[in-house]
Amino acid sequence: MKTLIYPGFYVLLLCATILTACGFQLRGVADLSFHNIYIQGATLTISKDLKKTLTVNDITIVSSPEKAELMLELISESPEKRILSLSGKGVVSEYELFYRVHFRVRDPSSETWEAVQTIEERRDYSFDNTQLLAKEGEELRLNNDMHADAVREIMRRLSVHKAGTPRAAEQPNS
Repeated sequence: MKTLIYPGFYVLLLCATILTACGFQLRGVADLSFHNIYIQGATLTISKDLKKTLTVNDITIVSSPEKAELMLELISESPEKRILSLSGKGVVSEYELFYRVHFRVRDPSSETWEAVQTIEERRDYSFDNTQLLAKEGEELRLNNDMHADAVREIMRRLSVHKAGTPRAAEQPNS
């Protein structure tokens, strides 16, 4: 009896081989050396996504700095939209989107904050007045992508911080 192998099997096998050969690996959770964090400062458009990402990575967001192993201050964000190019008739044909986030980090055992860090994202897209609704949707998606990239970059920068020791009020009695 002859067995028939589905032709799609070979395609799947080829795709799996290519992905493993190129070093593809699913993105996992961040390798963070702290277990809780205190967030203060301004409420930014990425605040909700940042807190969600921290929670997914098993980081507890505490309500007071005394309980924190690391403190994060969200200082400001600045979205910006610039005209990148004009057509021969003086009509906008391309826009450039900027998104900047400023934050700083501090170990609770230290009295000084680290230097302010800035994350900057940039995207550009073509614009056409006849496709106004579609272009507004594209701009919204690009802004959401920049916000997601900024959250990932904050997580990468937080991953380099070593866990601080809780303050004396939180240390167990010996």
